[in-house]
Amino acid sequence: MEENSKKTLTHQELLRYDRQIKIPEFGIEGQEKLKKSSVLIIGCGGLGSPVSMYLAAAGVGTLGLVENDQIDQSNLQRQILYSESDIGESKIVKAADRLKSLNKNIKIKKYSERLSSKNALEIFKDFDVIIDGTDNFPTRYLVNDTCVLLGKPFVSGAIYRFEGQISVYNYQGGVTYRDLFPSPPEKEMAPNCATAGVLGMIAGIVGTIQATEAIKVLTGIGEILSGKLLLIDALSMNFRKVAITKNPEVQEITELIDYEEFCGFDTSLASITYAEFRRLSPEKTQLIDVREKSEFEVENIGGLLLPLSEIEEHIPKIKRDGTVVVHCQSGMRSQRAIELLRDKYGFQNLVNLEGGMNAAKG
Repeated sequence: MEENSKKTLTHQELLRYDRQIKIPEFGIEGQEKLKKSSVLIIGCGGLGSPVSMYLAAAGVGTLGLVENDQIDQSNLQRQILYSESDIGESKIVKAADRLKSLNKNIKIKKYSERLSSKNALEIFKDFDVIIDGTDNFPTRYLVNDTCVLLGKPFVSGAIYRFEGQISVYNYQGGVTYRDLFPSPPEKEMAPNCATAGVLGMIAGIVGTIQATEAIKVLTGIGEILSGKLLLIDALSMNFRKVAITKNPEVQEITELIDYEEFCGFDTSLASITYAEFRRLSPEKTQLIDVREKSEFEVENIGGLLLPLSEIEEHIPKIKRDGTVVVHCQSGMRSQRAIELLRDKYGFQNLVNLEGGMNAAKG
């Protein structure tokens, strides 16, 4: 970020951002810093929606969006970037259109790809602040390690049912995500929104706080949530902070690794694309849907519904001959189901549908 340069705000911008500029600690200098700043948002979902909308409205000069998913009806309860007419469309395209309609003066950089160890360093390198709006541990570790290698701060948020967590990691050499979580939890202890549920407003609360922390980092005002974890319980409307300290046992980050393997996901599982699945013989193929009943009732592709939470009660229904294709919404829960059925019940004919329902709709 450039801090000492001549004023660059136009008359229209002075009018647009008048209420921010009037804040003594913020002023014209703060607004100019925002205009020259760039923020990368990982995920345009429940957290990415309020984060991106408030940063766009506030006048952050460049917003980067990383997203490769399509808009689903179940998204609309919390992903306020989108409307009913957008169902089935690309999230990143609709998100960029919505943000540009909110503020035509900002720049949008779109990365319509899955974030990985192969592309993270290149995507992150030109942004001042990174915001993590994802809901899985492999990506959180990937974001953390990439920011550590590049020396960039990132604002982390997580939501679960009525609860939320926010912190700023790697800020001016401060604590990192690995200081709080040196190793990932067991997969069974790490549900996401699709499996555990979340109150839509929690995404709004957490995402808005993430955007606030990003503004503070970019402008150099206030006390940053570095070394602190803000915990929110909406049922009691209780907000509290706990300290995070440096963990001397955390190893130095020197390279990016396979984070799905690090988090215990079996990357050796057989998988199939939706196009390949469509070419299989129906007589020799069984399709199993491991999503919840509520998800299945909204939309399905004709599979046998055996929710992951109940699948062990229905083992006799699963064929041991031919090909059994297992799917969920995105491919994560089906992977867990296959590992369980293979390791505990000896199934050897299970194949994961890559991308799940999201791929089927795309």
